[in-house]
Amino acid sequence: MNTIKIEIDTKIYPLEAIYGASYVFIDRVYIFLDSKKINKIEISFKEKKKNSKKQLENLVGEFMNELLNYTLRINLAKTNKKIREYIVEQALFTAVNTVEDDLSDNLGYEDDPLGIAIPWEEKYGKEPSVIKKPNKKLKSKKKK
Repeated sequence: MNTIKIEIDTKIYPLEAIYGASYVFIDRVYIFLDSKKINKIEISFKEKKKNSKKQLENLVGEFMNELLNYTLRINLAKTNKKIREYIVEQALFTAVNTVEDDLSDNLGYEDDPLGIAIPWEEKYGKEPSVIKKPNKKLKSKKKK
């Protein structure tokens, strides 16, 4: 079976990006990560199915593209962290104020602004009809 090894510099690609990109490819190839040098990760790609060396090289190229994708996502997440926290904070603050406004209406348990606590008799003017069970007798099987 074919195996290709590459070395990745962790100063350029964060370890989280390496893990993320590796996870994307675990269904197609066996991936082995090793750290023999400081700031370097050796990644071995071993085919699961019998493929040509060229197909495995193409897969490594796709891996490198995915590694760039994950690195960009991580960098954007770091860059946008403050604005994301602000948006979530504002959303939660608004939700808390809405709940407090609803509670400050001083409605008691007897108040019914939606009219859902009206008894059946007041709403329809009669007693609810009782649901009757059918009078069908089940035939029992006789034992032999």
